[in-house]
Amino acid sequence: MNIKIHSVHKFGDMAVQYLLEEESRQIGMCMFPAELADRCPVRRETLAGAPELSHMTMDTSRFRAWVVDPLIHVSLEGDRAGSGWGSGMTMRRSSTTASLKFKGQETIRHGSAHRVLTTLVTDGGLEFRHTLEWQEGDQGLRVWAEVSNGGENDVVLHLVTSFDLGHLTPFAVNDAPGRLRVHRFRSYWSSEGRHEVRSMEDLHLEPSWAGFGMQSERFGQVGSMPVRMWFPFVALEDTGVGVLWGAQLAWSGSWQMEISRLHDTVSLSGGLADREMGCWRKRLGPDETFTTPVATMSCVQGDIDDLCYRLTSMQHADADMHPAPEHDLPIIFNEWCTSWGDPTHDNLVQIADYLKGSKIRYLVIDAGWYGKPGTDWGDARGDWIPAEERFPHGLKATCDAIRERGLVPGLWFELETMGIDSKAGERADLQLKRDGAVVWSGGRRFWDFRKEGVHAYLEERVIDLLDECGFGYIKVDYNESIGLGADGEDSLGEGLRQCIEGTYRFFRRLRERLPELVIENCSSGGHRLEPAMIGLTAMSSFSDAHESWNIPIVGANVQRLILPRQSQMWAVLHPSDSERRTVYTLAATFLGRMCLSGEIWELSNEQKGWARRAQDLYEESAETIKYGMSRRYGPPVISYRYPKGWQAVVREGITGKKILVVAHRFEDDADSIPCPLPKGAWKVAGSLSEESTKATLADGTLQITGLESFAGIAVLLERA
Repeated sequence: MNIKIHSVHKFGDMAVQYLLEEESRQIGMCMFPAELADRCPVRRETLAGAPELSHMTMDTSRFRAWVVDPLIHVSLEGDRAGSGWGSGMTMRRSSTTASLKFKGQETIRHGSAHRVLTTLVTDGGLEFRHTLEWQEGDQGLRVWAEVSNGGENDVVLHLVTSFDLGHLTPFAVNDAPGRLRVHRFRSYWSSEGRHEVRSMEDLHLEPSWAGFGMQSERFGQVGSMPVRMWFPFVALEDTGVGVLWGAQLAWSGSWQMEISRLHDTVSLSGGLADREMGCWRKRLGPDETFTTPVATMSCVQGDIDDLCYRLTSMQHADADMHPAPEHDLPIIFNEWCTSWGDPTHDNLVQIADYLKGSKIRYLVIDAGWYGKPGTDWGDARGDWIPAEERFPHGLKATCDAIRERGLVPGLWFELETMGIDSKAGERADLQLKRDGAVVWSGGRRFWDFRKEGVHAYLEERVIDLLDECGFGYIKVDYNESIGLGADGEDSLGEGLRQCIEGTYRFFRRLRERLPELVIENCSSGGHRLEPAMIGLTAMSSFSDAHESWNIPIVGANVQRLILPRQSQMWAVLHPSDSERRTVYTLAATFLGRMCLSGEIWELSNEQKGWARRAQDLYEESAETIKYGMSRRYGPPVISYRYPKGWQAVVREGITGKKILVVAHRFEDDADSIPCPLPKGAWKVAGSLSEESTKATLADGTLQITGLESFAGIAVLLERA
């Protein structure tokens, strides 16, 4: 087949291999754990000898077992679709993709950054640059693509992939029957991050008897809520050698992933949703360049927790760039589940009086602080004028009162949308349109962030207000999706993409104007838990599961997809809560950032004691929450509304000196919960649990007994 290894690059414990088909000049990429390089066999080249071909009179060597999977897949307007019945199912392997020819490759090093830049060209003057980047110490790679039009005429893009991880699995000579499993994470409101594992056969991606026919599982989401239906994540596992490959996409708009099969091998690819899925069409004039969103990818011999740890660890660099107060993971109090949209100066001062001297640093004023008498605050968003009857002396007076009590005041906005009763809603010239009509979603309309007038308006109404009043924290919510896209010169999908880029620009402006401002990313809870938006913000709301039994389930789920140091976990406390309920709720916050709410000043002395003990233990556990590696134990939870079974999350601190165990029992009759520990001698340094619950150490396991149904425990261990 004249397929040769063009180059091999070692990045930490990962090896990346570029494969070149000499005749066609097509180049592709494969990666694997470097220590397993000698376990990659020589693949079969053809299907000759297969029983289905034995009676054919033709030359059966024409039935190829594998081909090079191109480094970049692209589709242009006017392209021929690839053969094999893929038209309408996938835009991969178009005639332009087939025409891409390898031009050259260079390795560039700047300090601790290593890049492999691979250039591909077409006869029509298009140049594609594929960049693979590794920072020394990272456990994954960043990858993106650029396309430049060096021709004399416009071209119209319908697809450009950010990444393509091909030739999987390199550890089999054939199609690895029964060995390959796909990992994905489903997501809906208040039930984010359900882990799904399915075999290639179950997905109906088993190769045909002749190896012919393109097979693809294309999935993703359309609109401006990137974590709706799915997280932008995909992974493949070879159970024969225990190796997983995976990728995450950093993008807040329409996106897609594809699990594709042609012959023996599987490829994982992804990027912007294409013309067929996301109505994306982009015109590229002569000398113009387009750059795709960045993806991160990694591989490991281990399990899904190992792979997810490697991918999420890539998010630390951005997390470290946020204001210094965030570095010790301070506790938040958000009054949403206290006033339920009715914050006032008086009730906020009452809360601040109670919180004075506690370990809580941020006091966040949630929705309802604006609007006029007689109007629904939900329909008034967009004007961002404080309600006089709620704050008769102005918001600054409330901020000053909060700061006088030693707390940092925060304020809620849903700054990308406007309500039907707002003056802002009359500004149709600055709103997104589709097919000439203003885009509506429920009771919301959307600012067009491509327009400077929008940025100027929000600079005044949002940034200036925060600055003048002295807020140190902003919660940015986002509660509807734009949908398919917005009008623009090229397409609805490209209009949406440009709007998302405009939103990113405003967030960067917010950080530039107010560098000490702590920004929270919320989108009906967890609809924006993707690396780009997470990187622009200090922390993210893990979910809107404020008071439901599935709080620890979702909290454990999202640990695999975002850093716990940036995952804000709610604990809503009410005077009517039982001791068991109080501890269950507080223990769940150790899966991320502790955020309290509820009528905290009305709690009984016993409940207040639990809250204080939780805060003390959280402070001792903060470093382990910030830097560590988690493993989940327990049976899969089928129903999130009526959960059965149990779960335990064991998080080992990065120094290896501390372990945090967070366990919850749901409806279950288990006598005990076993929590395997890393090797070594451990002792209990602190715990949060009911008196009847015991945590004992024996034979490398933390054994939890006496945990009743719907009870929880948090245990901090340290080296003996």
